[in-house]
Amino acid sequence: MSSPLTEPNSESRTARRFPRHALDVRVSVHAFRSGENVSVWGRSNELGEDGIGATLTGELEPGEVVSMELLLPAASFPIKFRALVRYRDGLRHGFEFLALKTAQCDEIRRVCETLSAGT
Repeated sequence: MSSPLTEPNSESRTARRFPRHALDVRVSVHAFRSGENVSVWGRSNELGEDGIGATLTGELEPGEVVSMELLLPAASFPIKFRALVRYRDGLRHGFEFLALKTAQCDEIRRVCETLSAGT
């Protein structure tokens, strides 16, 4: 079985708690390291109720906690949240959501249900 900080293999992907859905939206990511703020942006490639995958303009380290911001489809405002970098493969990253507010969980669930119905 793969380490939680490495890219999941096909076996662990099937064991996810929530399915992933293709989603392409701009994401903004901010990390604080070595006494300075680091900001990168990118595009998401998949969304689940517990995390998001994205390709970014810079590299983040697995285990880092970052702040993220994105505008979900049909949302009236961007959501901002903290996430854990679960894996990195080049510029492709996987993030696990941390301590989402109820309204954020509801919005992410709504988008996932909409994306699921469209496939």
